[in-house]
Amino acid sequence: MKRFTVEKVNEDTNHLQVPTFDFGTPSSSPRSSVNESPFRSRKASVFFKEIFGLSARAPYSNTKTTTILVSVQLPFEMHLKLTTNLLIRSLITKSIPHINASLHILQLADDEDQSMACSLADRDHDFNESLQSRIKYKTPCKVVLSSDEEEEPPAYNPKKYIFRNKRRLSIAPLPSLRVNDKEIMANEFDTHSMISNQASITSASSLASLLKEKMQAFPHMIRKRRKPRKDVKIKVFVGILFLVIVFLVGYAYVMYQQTLMARSYFEKIKFNKGTRVFRILDNKGEDIITGLLGANLSNGRPFRCLAEDTFDDGSVCLEWVEKARLYLNEEKTDDENIKCYTIHWKALVQNWYPTDCFFTGPERGHWFGGGLLKGLEWPLEQGRFNFAPLITGDHHNQQFGNAVKRYFLNSKGAAIKVDEKVPLYLSMGAFDENLMCLKSKHDDFAFLNRQTELPEMKYKICTGPDMKSLHSAMTQKSLWDGLKEEDISCGKDFMMYALPNAKYKDCNINIHSLLEEPIWQIPALSLKNFTETSIYNYTETIIEMGFLRLGHVLINEFWQKNVGDFKMDEERFPTLENTINILHRRGFKIVLTIQPFISTESARFAEVVAKQLVISERGAEYYVPALTRYHNAPSVAMLDITNNATLPWMMDRIKKLRKAYSIDSFYFDIGNGHNVPRHYKCHRPIDNPDEYKTLFLSKLENVLSMIGISSSVTVPKPPTFLSLPPVNASWEGMRTVVISAITYGVTGYPFIISNPVGGDFLIPENNSKSIMYSTLTAPPLPDPELYIRWLQLSTFLPVIRFNHLPSEYKNEVVEGVAKELTTIRSKTVIPVLKKYLNDAMNEGLALIRPLWMMDSTDASCLTIDDEFSVGEDLIVAPIMNQSQFQREVYLPQGIWKDGIDGSLRKGSRWMHNYKVPLDKVAYFVKMPDNTRF
Repeated sequence: MKRFTVEKVNEDTNHLQVPTFDFGTPSSSPRSSVNESPFRSRKASVFFKEIFGLSARAPYSNTKTTTILVSVQLPFEMHLKLTTNLLIRSLITKSIPHINASLHILQLADDEDQSMACSLADRDHDFNESLQSRIKYKTPCKVVLSSDEEEEPPAYNPKKYIFRNKRRLSIAPLPSLRVNDKEIMANEFDTHSMISNQASITSASSLASLLKEKMQAFPHMIRKRRKPRKDVKIKVFVGILFLVIVFLVGYAYVMYQQTLMARSYFEKIKFNKGTRVFRILDNKGEDIITGLLGANLSNGRPFRCLAEDTFDDGSVCLEWVEKARLYLNEEKTDDENIKCYTIHWKALVQNWYPTDCFFTGPERGHWFGGGLLKGLEWPLEQGRFNFAPLITGDHHNQQFGNAVKRYFLNSKGAAIKVDEKVPLYLSMGAFDENLMCLKSKHDDFAFLNRQTELPEMKYKICTGPDMKSLHSAMTQKSLWDGLKEEDISCGKDFMMYALPNAKYKDCNINIHSLLEEPIWQIPALSLKNFTETSIYNYTETIIEMGFLRLGHVLINEFWQKNVGDFKMDEERFPTLENTINILHRRGFKIVLTIQPFISTESARFAEVVAKQLVISERGAEYYVPALTRYHNAPSVAMLDITNNATLPWMMDRIKKLRKAYSIDSFYFDIGNGHNVPRHYKCHRPIDNPDEYKTLFLSKLENVLSMIGISSSVTVPKPPTFLSLPPVNASWEGMRTVVISAITYGVTGYPFIISNPVGGDFLIPENNSKSIMYSTLTAPPLPDPELYIRWLQLSTFLPVIRFNHLPSEYKNEVVEGVAKELTTIRSKTVIPVLKKYLNDAMNEGLALIRPLWMMDSTDASCLTIDDEFSVGEDLIVAPIMNQSQFQREVYLPQGIWKDGIDGSLRKGSRWMHNYKVPLDKVAYFVKMPDNTRF
């Protein structure tokens, strides 16, 4: 054992302080002030870090008194190894310039040989200078021998090289360091390299030489040795091959599991029981419709249903335990090109509502049908709304308009028809922006009465070769049940055109007359101004114009003093029967508006309440009439059509009116689903508020001649037309007319009555509050440009309706346009309307159609919402913006004759910046395919 002591002496006082630290050997050494082995001791590592890093952090000065004594009792070889390792470890985190800057001059003393080495070098801030210029000797060191006595320090010669002995020539020079692909020689980072390399390990300064050699070899230690190129390539190849194999095996496993989960049903249906993704394929194996069944179900595999839960109709039954049960089945059809499948969900637990979603977008096909949306979106997927009950309403305030149908059509050749008993909610983008979702859910208003204890969803999906042929097949199934020839044929001329072999009966109102003759809706700016005289003067003005045909005079609900009186207001109409006789002789037909509402101010209210003929309040202990609002009447009750005594009571009063005033027909303003009292209770439960109007209409149309109805969920029997929803007297209101017409045409309403030319009401532009249109009276005279453009649009619709007359403007331009449009309607439009009556009656196809009904494979036709066709022979592109005199026009395939200049134009292309003066309307007549230019 040898004892070494290195001490730092205070030059000012020559006082030597010797703190002693003894570290035992790893095997056995007495523990002193440090309690752990130097190889594991945290304190020892801190101590050595301070010893070797002191000058790098705080250089010595001649005035600073610092005394450090190191006393290590170790074998010489162990001490040498320990010192070297500790020094290298303390420098390993430093960069190469810092290593050179932090070297100390070491003086080591051996009691048998030269026993002194001292290191008093300091880190300089200028790293570009050489090592010799950076070493500064400031404080001498002395060696203390194993005895405790102090000895005089030997003379110190700073010029003398410490590493002065030559190293054996067999020792190899230091390797070079490569940094950023540049080779740096050892002497570039150590000016003492040449001296160090020649120091022998057997010299007196062997310890210092070895330490420095180790430090100078440090760059070589951290330098990454280059592997043989061949080995690297092989390892990379093997690694990549391994990853590929792992991926392929994993992919094969996943696909195998998917194959197990996905099965084919009825040849064309693909259903993955794990993801619940549902697909129907065409004959080429491509997707027609893709959906997500049970969108709100948690993950889990279904099981086959028990025998007692299955049906005997061949359907497939799958059950998610204690959640839901799904039935899939195929429905037989007469047309082999049309395939239909039924989907039926049954909930097995409370608060779970069957929800199925279907993908939308150009790649998945566009969706049409359902009804008019609040935002007037076309196609349906353009809309964004949360789940809302699919019932009729006011599209200004509710999500859907005055006519809805549980029928949805996809442009790729798929259609969905939901059962009428389902409490149907519809959403667009609720789960995902590309999903249209159907939900079955009971609530406290729209679907109050439960047909089943737990909600059920049942609908049918049909597919066809294309959307047009599929739509035709689907509309035929929804035609009028039990329709007779006398119901659809009134008037000899129409009978000869449509049904030549059928017998006819004399009718005051028929489809033919509605197409040819206008409806004159008497404006009612106020109740006091709506009198017998105003009706007479209005008809006189029509006759004075001379160019418009006499038609149907529509008298609104204000003919009675209070809504529900079913009695003419004798103060305002004292001799109306005489006036009507005069109008009949002149050629007019009289249409009276009726409704199922009874005002609380009416003399009939007490009578109907006493007889319990109106809908009652749900939850009341005794019979209490449920009240709602209707037009300007703030408080009204609704007749309960489920009570068998209600219809006879109503018809008795209508017959008296008809006999007393020679009324030709009636317009039934039945309201919408949201006009039903909130807490309604009928004599017999109804499925939803819209069933109310269905029951009422089915009973009235067999005993009463009607020209129109304000709202519906079923197609009324001819000659009853569906009225488009009331719109504001504005350019936006005019655009609503086109979208409403094509929407109801797709939904399945072939006969529609347009809005009055110029709009139904006027909402001031600065009004920010929500106003019910039913509380507003007729609008004032519209702007002339708006009136002209609106009249151009209405000219091509099945029924044209006037509120304000063209002569009211006292403007030659307005009257001139009206005359020209009357000629276009009589010579061009009416013949086309009559031509396609057969399609409307026999196939349920609308008279006013979107462009895609001419070519459903043309992508450009699918999204156009500002053009429409009359049958398949006319294309109309009206101007619907103020101060606009040109527009973009698209023509489907074929040859078309320009209605403005008479030129022939090829179809399947856009016409940009097509000029449309104020007195002209853009329309195009279909020419035979063999027409030559």
